[in-house]
Parts: sequence; C-alpha cells; structure tokens
Amino acid sequence: MPAEHQNFPSVAHCCDTGREAHAAAADLDGTLLVSRSSFPYFFLLAVEAGGFLRGAALLLLSPAILLVYKLFSEAAGIKMLIYVAVAGVRARDVELAARAVLPRFYAADVRRDSWRAFRACGRRRVVVTANPRVMVEEFARECLGADKVLGTELEVDERTGRATGRVTADGVMVGRRKREAVEREFKAEPLPELGLGDRESDHDFMDLCKEAYMVPYDRKAARVPAAELDSPIIFHDGRLVQRPDPFVALLTLLWLPFGFALALLRVFLNLPVPAPFVRHTYRLTGIRLSIRGSPPPGRTPGHLFVCNHRTALDPIIISIALGRPVACVTYSVSPVSVSLSPIRAVALSRDRAADAARIAALLEEGDVVVCPEGTTCREPALLRFSKLFAELTDRIVPVAVEARQGVFYASTVRGWKCMDPFFFFMNPRPAYEVTFLPPLRAEETCGSGRRTPEEVANYVQAAIAGTLGFTCTGLTRKDKYMRLGGNDGKLRPEPEKKVE
Repeated sequence: MPAEHQNFPSVAHCCDTGREAHAAAADLDGTLLVSRSSFPYFFLLAVEAGGFLRGAALLLLSPAILLVYKLFSEAAGIKMLIYVAVAGVRARDVELAARAVLPRFYAADVRRDSWRAFRACGRRRVVVTANPRVMVEEFARECLGADKVLGTELEVDERTGRATGRVTADGVMVGRRKREAVEREFKAEPLPELGLGDRESDHDFMDLCKEAYMVPYDRKAARVPAAELDSPIIFHDGRLVQRPDPFVALLTLLWLPFGFALALLRVFLNLPVPAPFVRHTYRLTGIRLSIRGSPPPGRTPGHLFVCNHRTALDPIIISIALGRPVACVTYSVSPVSVSLSPIRAVALSRDRAADAARIAALLEEGDVVVCPEGTTCREPALLRFSKLFAELTDRIVPVAVEARQGVFYASTVRGWKCMDPFFFFMNPRPAYEVTFLPPLRAEETCGSGRRTPEEVANYVQAAIAGTLGFTCTGLTRKDKYMRLGGNDGKLRPEPEKKVE
C-alpha cells in the first residue's frame, strides 16, 4: 500500500514496554513536541542570531510563508523561513544561538506519550525533521536521548563563513526525502521497529517501520516535566522570556521601543536619588522591591554581603535595600555599566592574592557585596560558590535575591552586557525580592569557628538555596560559558605560552 494512503493507528495504542532492542524514527514538531508550528523557534533564531529587525521581518512575512506552506508546498514554506531567519548570518552565530537559546523552549513543549514511546527504544533513536539540523541537534541529543538527528542542512559560504539562506542539494527534509534519509541511516542494520509522525508528509518514512503511529494534534496534551528529561536545562541564553508564538512576538516587538523609553526613564530618574529613598521612586515607576530580614547596621570595618547572582543589578538592589552605599566586586563589567552604577564597582583580576587584598581593603572602608557564583544563573539553581570570600572576614551576611522578569532577561552571554540593566527595566513590571539572612555566627566562620573555607562556602550556598527553594550544584562560571558561548567567559584571551 502506498505510504500516502496508509491509515496508521493513534499513538495512544502504542505500548512503550519491551522495546529495549528496538529502534525508533520520529518527527519533531507535532510529534515529540506538542506544538506543530516551528515559527517560534525560527523567530528566536532570527532575533538571537540576527537581531530584532530580522525577527520583525520574519513576523511581517509569516502570513505569506504560512500561505505558501499550506496551499502550495511544505518544503517551499520552510525554505522561506530559513532564508529570512539566517541569510547572511555567520554560521557560528546560528550554531551558538541554537545551542544556547532553543533547548529551553523545546524542553517546555515535549509531549509525554510520544516521547515515552520514543525513549523506550534502546537500540537506536533517530529524530527526522524538516527543521535545520543545527537548530534541533543539541536539544534532541541532550534532552530527548536521540542518537542521531536527520534534518535539513543549511548551505554555508565557505569563503565568508555565513549562511546563504539556502539549503544544500539534499533539499528540505519532507516527504520522500525523510524516507530516503532513514533508508540511508539504517542501510547496514534493520529498519526501525517504531515510527512516529503527525502529518501526511511523515507517512513515507513511517511506512518503512514495523510499527507506526500517528500523533493527533492536541494542544492540551500532557507535557513531560523538565526534571524527567534526560538532561535538565540549567544554562540558557537569549533575551526573550516567553515562547514567541506569533501574537506574543507581535506584542514583544511593539513593546520594544516603549520599553526602552521606559527603561531610560527608570534609570536616569533613579540614578541621582539617594539610596534611602530609591525604593520609593522605584514604586512610582512600576518597579516592585520586596525586602525581608533584618540586615546589620553599617559599621567600619564593613560587613561582607554574600548573595546569589541573578542579574548585574544585584549589588545595586542590595544597596537600595540597605539604604546605604556599598561597594561591589565583579569579574566582568562593561564600562557603560560602571559609569552608570550608583555604587562603587571594582573589577577583580582572577589573581587570587591580588583579589583577596583588594576585597580586604574595601572591607576596611565599609560594606562590600560579592556574588561568589561568578556569573548569573536564570534557573532555580545555585552554581558552586567560590571559597575566597570565606577567607577574608568573619563578618559574613548571606543574602538571597530573586529577580522577576516577564518579557526580557537582564543577562546575556553572547549579547551586549552593557544593555543588561536596561533590559531589566524594559520589563513592564520588573520585581526584585531581597532576603537578608542572619549573619554567620562565630562558630560558622573560618577564623573563630575553625571551619574550612569550603565548608563555609557550602554552608552559605545551602542557606541561600534553602531560602529560595533552589537546588545547589557544583557547576561553575566556566561550565556556563563553555556551554553557551564556546569560551571560558574571560573578557580577553590569555596569551599563549611559548614552547621552548
């Protein structure tokens, strides 16, 4: 029977037990994911790799692209999406954006019944998708447990290293091309025992499988909790908080100029206001600030306020919550942020002895805020705390901070860090929650309690995590930057040592 006339049963009739020796081939959009639309992911790729203007162009052209996709050719519609999203963009930027931004949005949309059947197959698991392979591969391997992704390949100009916007000679992975790709992939082994798809263009490759099931569209279908996926999403990048379905994407782009004007107002209106009164002007401009706990009064030498790191504004918000100036230390901060900071910001050198001396000198002058994670983390998790702070003083005050951002994230790995504070204030109703924990008792410190710096750092990390309901991890700043940016997070590369 020709593939296009096959009448495959629903995935509801698929048994996910006893498949340890089976192989599976499955489509992505509408099959392993609940949503059938790939527009949000192309929009994210366009914005994060090419900018908001490219995203706006994609949104404006989306009705025409949808018309071509539905009435003329699925492959032609996908080619148009690809061209608008990536034409002229450096291939490396496309790869990094796909790796750093897309997995979080994909992971929130995994369909439970189809993924369980796919994951139950132990011999091989292959994702067959019309989307560009580079968009899907990181997520499919890390979170879905896929062994291979068969997707559309982007054409790259070898001379410039930029995507041309076209696809390679193999074409868009739809219809018979999916079938041919599966046949090539399983040429030296038995064909898959299980095939999963959601539309007629999947029938060709599904017909190769011993068993095949259709996944009917159901936007209310049960999704897989993030904790059950093969790998949790701890690190991710990108400015957009919400999944950019067409309506959300439109609202975001319309809000962008108004949000930037509002951010400028919030920044420059509050900048000259003395710290004790800023919380009141915050309220007037729509910024919510919640303060809990009883911080110790100011003194000299000062206290070391140790907080988790959510955005670059953490030390400033703590200063506002205290109602007095503090100094902060940081590994990487832009000159723009330093010039606009209402508190003193001191850069660290990554030389342990020099940094310790610098922080100790600041403590002699007053209070200091440190973020021992060394970088921001967006998820409810704390990175490993550096032990340096525990060696400097016994006057340690843990502080738990949480930032609420509804539209834009105020942190980035690949973007312009100088814009981080502005993106926070561009949110319609941004909020910060600051909780001052009790200062460490003498027996809980290194000097008086004879605890090791590692024990103190772990204790403070656990105390902050318990207050916020977060998870403690052993991940570091280097792990984050290697994952999201392909580098170690240093502003300048170290000179190579000469080999003698």
